[in-house]
Amino acid sequence: MIQFLLIWSDWGILLVRVVLGLILMGHGLPKLKNLKAAGENFQSMGFKPGPFWGTLVALLEVFGGLALILGFLTQIFAAFVVIEFIVILSTIKRKSGFVGGYELDLLILAVAVLLVFVGSGSVSIDNMLGLLIF
Repeated sequence: MIQFLLIWSDWGILLVRVVLGLILMGHGLPKLKNLKAAGENFQSMGFKPGPFWGTLVALLEVFGGLALILGFLTQIFAAFVVIEFIVILSTIKRKSGFVGGYELDLLILAVAVLLVFVGSGSVSIDNMLGLLIF
């Protein structure tokens, strides 16, 4: 372990939170802008009722992504992302190949698991408010 680099670990966690949050928001905003189409899409994938699941996922991705960027309730929102991506990997992407298939989803899952375990770091609203959940 390179001790000198540990002083930068909170900035590394911030970078991971921001990138994950931006990815989630990038996928969630189109769903939120067209909830009817998102609902139909979820219905066609077998998630019934589609409008409920489409709205729930859109809200999680947009507002959960924003919360992760800000470092607000990081472990809770990351845990919901973990659940979402376990479902994605075990249903929608189950038969996809690795490259061009589920590799991005697997990476998002791994980053969300990391945030559940390590929290938001010191550069966060959680730290400012003293919110250590788990």
